[in-house]
Amino acid sequence: MESLLKSTRRIQSACWLVRLRWAAIAVLGMATFFASRLLDITLPYRKLYIITGVLFFYNFILYDYIKQLTWKGQKPKESKISGMILFQISTDLFILTSILHFSGGIENPFFLFFVFHMIIASILCSKLQSYIQATLAIFLFGSLVILERFGILWHYELKGFAAHGLYNNPKFIFGTLFVFAGTLYLVVYMTTSIIGQLREQQDSFEEANKMLEEKDMVKNEYVLRLTHDIKGHLAAIESCINIVKNEMIGPLNEKQKDMIGRAYRRTGKCMSFITALLKLTKMNLAGKLEEELFELNQIIANAVTVVQNRATQKSITILSDIGKDVYRVYGEPVLIEETLTNILFNAIRYTPGGGRISLTLREQGAEYVVRVRDTGIGIPPGQEEQIFEEFYRASNARKVERDGTGLGLSFAKQAIEKHGGKIWAQNNPDGGATFSFSLPKAQT
Repeated sequence: MESLLKSTRRIQSACWLVRLRWAAIAVLGMATFFASRLLDITLPYRKLYIITGVLFFYNFILYDYIKQLTWKGQKPKESKISGMILFQISTDLFILTSILHFSGGIENPFFLFFVFHMIIASILCSKLQSYIQATLAIFLFGSLVILERFGILWHYELKGFAAHGLYNNPKFIFGTLFVFAGTLYLVVYMTTSIIGQLREQQDSFEEANKMLEEKDMVKNEYVLRLTHDIKGHLAAIESCINIVKNEMIGPLNEKQKDMIGRAYRRTGKCMSFITALLKLTKMNLAGKLEEELFELNQIIANAVTVVQNRATQKSITILSDIGKDVYRVYGEPVLIEETLTNILFNAIRYTPGGGRISLTLREQGAEYVVRVRDTGIGIPPGQEEQIFEEFYRASNARKVERDGTGLGLSFAKQAIEKHGGKIWAQNNPDGGATFSFSLPKAQT
């Protein structure tokens, strides 16, 4: 897994270099155009345009090569990608040197662009490779300057921009190359030092995250075993109390009925809490979904049917507007139905008798959005996101019902996010709250 992550990062780095080169091609083309048309600088523009064209095709070939390497999710070896990154950086140094040769050589201040290449090399390569790249850059630029100085290569003057003859001045050449070499090595030293510290921190963070995931897995397995055992004991207790409550083993007086009724209700609440915790833990341990194609319309209809009796008991009207279109989603329909059922039960629980709940399903771009709007107590300001945390209950919800589990919305959030969707809540201007969640469309 770790090698796979490193390979993915190297692929991203290679793609980043390609994107940077597209920007460099655009800058080179525009700079050549403006220098010839607006600044009246004398240069071999045709040759510079040829270099721009060659650079364009070279970058396109690299882009196509990376695309082939990663076709259909393939993960090439890290060494292969690292070699391609080194090749790109080295080739870019040769191309920059050729551009400088046709645009004034040492008289062109754009030779400072070598510094950017050193920064990129220090970020993407090892320390040794970065120093090798710096040495290669000094060798290439130094060779260009010396060959132009002795007339082995033709010197293209920057007429209309820089003073002429500097390429032939030994003091200027020596001073410039000395500062150039010192600057490149210093940039590599500073950048690799900073990057080295950042990589060490990143490795420590990744190791800590790995340990946390392992501990979380152990915790979930422990909670799963514990809650399963507790649920079994509670089920037995609830069954025994139910027999006594229904006077199947003998009549009860009023005080006995009251005490047994309280015990039965408390046991029922404990069972609800343990059941919700068990579902949440199982979902965390499962990791991935067993996906199938299902119709969201039918899931919504099922959820409304489940909660209808509870709504009728409180004289709450449920208005459902899901349209006649078929909305198909990939995922686990049971999880989505249970999520929506939890949200509807919450809406009924915190909406006063005679209230109204409206449920809508709409298509928005590449997603389907389900909204449950109620006329209930709403959400205290600032707690709209906290209510989706495990065991958290809004302050006004605790006043309405003291014995909630605080797990229903946490379950809903995890279920929706595992399907690639989002869930959120907000207060309505006229009172009450709206709970919404989105799910990606099934690709046909």
